Amino acid sequence: MHEATTLRTLSDPGRAGPASRLSRLAPVHWLALAFLAVALGFAAVAWATGNGFYLRLATEALIFAGLAMSVDLLLGYTGLLSLGQALYFGLGAYVSALVLRDVSPSFWLAMGAALLSGVLAGLIGGVIANRVKGVYFALITFGLAQVAAKSVYNTHALGASDGLIGIPQIQVGFGPFSLDTADPLSFFLLVLALTVAAYAGLAYLMDAPFGRTLAAIRANERRVPFLGFNAWRYKLAVYVLAACVAALAGALYPMLRGFVSPELMFFETSGNAVITVIVGGVGTLVGPVVGSLLLTALRSVVGSWTEHHLIVVGVIFMLSVIFLRKGLVGALLARLSRRNGQGRSTP
Repeated sequence: MHEATTLRTLSDPGRAGPASRLSRLAPVHWLALAFLAVALGFAAVAWATGNGFYLRLATEALIFAGLAMSVDLLLGYTGLLSLGQALYFGLGAYVSALVLRDVSPSFWLAMGAALLSGVLAGLIGGVIANRVKGVYFALITFGLAQVAAKSVYNTHALGASDGLIGIPQIQVGFGPFSLDTADPLSFFLLVLALTVAAYAGLAYLMDAPFGRTLAAIRANERRVPFLGFNAWRYKLAVYVLAACVAALAGALYPMLRGFVSPELMFFETSGNAVITVIVGGVGTLVGPVVGSLLLTALRSVVGSWTEHHLIVVGVIFMLSVIFLRKGLVGALLARLSRRNGQGRSTP
């Protein structure tokens, strides 16, 4: 039923006009606005109490939320499981670190270089990975990330196993205004604004014809060519888009921590991103953000008690798969949908 509806909408774009799309996605947007309000409230409390540690922790969660959103683009909207998004996250981090340390302490130059690297690497990786489907796609992406991680790990010019250190704190200019990445509140608000912008842009794109074509590919890729669309090109396009989102998120990491290491490209980073998406909610975009904040907070709290915090994360992941197959946000949206349906049916 869902597959047929998706394909009918794709073949007749008029079925999903702006008004109907806005109505259908309103609950997700309300959740996103609620998240923004909570984040701003958190920033105000942290600023009033002078607690920079939690601001830095929340900033890191938002950065990894960008990586998780890139996974959601592939998994939630296209049905492609990538086990190698850490490749592009780490690539963006290394490119940003090299630009800031060796070229110019310019935020915009570092972000632009990371974006360009994401486009180029995404094109190469996408052409290779999209030659296969299903589990083989996941294995190819995993292999690409492993090759990149090992290459960086053994390259002395990139710091080898130690990574790159001494990344300077910078001033981010906005016309006559500027902010300092060394200030926890300023950098948190900057990353929050970028996260909101990424969510808004991606949500709009996924509700446009491009996103509906991806949904059709996820539903039944073999039927898409009969509707006049080249599925391979769309899969390559979303793969490059996901690589760019991950690279831009990675570019923020050295600005926060002052260093980068090969571990950013390891499978643990990719695996955590997949877990974040599943726990938060697949195919929602805001779910990965919620999942990242939740899991980052849990790792910090549980990690202060025991070094076996990954066991707790693993248990949460299994419980989510068993009892919350749509994730936290997906379950909440389903409940709101049922409540709205009951409300409309009541005379």
